[in-house]
Amino acid sequence: MVPWQKKGEWLELRLPQPLASIEELKNYMSISDGFLRKLQQKSGISIKGQRIRLHIFPNESVEYMSEWIPLEVLYEDDFCLLVNKPAGLKVHGDGSDPGIRNPVLADAVASHYESTGQRCKVRHIHRLDEDTTGPVLYAKHEWSQLVLDEAMRQKQIGRSYVAIVQGRLAVSRGTIEAPIGKDRHHAARRRVSATGEYAVTHYEVIEQLADAALVRLQLDTGRTHQIRVHMSHLGHPIYGDTLYGGTSGIISRQALHGEKLVFGHPFTGEKLEVAAPWPSDFEQLYSILKKI
Repeated sequence: MVPWQKKGEWLELRLPQPLASIEELKNYMSISDGFLRKLQQKSGISIKGQRIRLHIFPNESVEYMSEWIPLEVLYEDDFCLLVNKPAGLKVHGDGSDPGIRNPVLADAVASHYESTGQRCKVRHIHRLDEDTTGPVLYAKHEWSQLVLDEAMRQKQIGRSYVAIVQGRLAVSRGTIEAPIGKDRHHAARRRVSATGEYAVTHYEVIEQLADAALVRLQLDTGRTHQIRVHMSHLGHPIYGDTLYGGTSGIISRQALHGEKLVFGHPFTGEKLEVAAPWPSDFEQLYSILKKI
């Protein structure tokens, strides 16, 4: 890894030897031909011998925020931000009702950027359901977003979840491979359908309780409500997930939590594993069911 530092809006690299051509820069960092050309067209590359400066941290306009929302930061550096999403908060607005502007996680991220003097747009790399908790990854600038989006497409970003499901599972681990499509009888719901999109979920029972199980899950695909649909299809809906047959009462939402995110740093390539602690309602449900 070559020495580097952020200098204002510029990334400065100290290469072991001068570049024979600008394309050789790809030997030292993940950068596409298209983005390289864009930097060249905007005079965003400065070369002085072995010192290379790239204009990849431009100041950007601060986005609209409906109100300040507290934010739990799990990891942050000059390139990316990882936050712990609480239940009841959408990752971003869906524009379904333009007359109502409810707070979303993007507002909290924008508030964080502004309060820490960072002029970045909000760029989420993946999403979680409104009532699912856990880590959400953001890129701070266009270049980081290109790298992380490509990593997501190539399935190089690992997402591990935990859920508390109903019943006793006959098999302690397995794979659910069942296509998921829209439910024509319910606009908000998805279902296993032969004409749906390909979807694969791997599960493992961490602990079998009296009439429930703590399960760890990993996704090969990222369909809407995938874990919720697949566990319900298996006959073990998630506690609190009334949309897919779960029992309500002890917890007021689906007991599904993003446990850990594993990804390669967009610049250094270093493997990062960032865990998110269980939320209090998940902890409480587990404690109650464990005592039964």
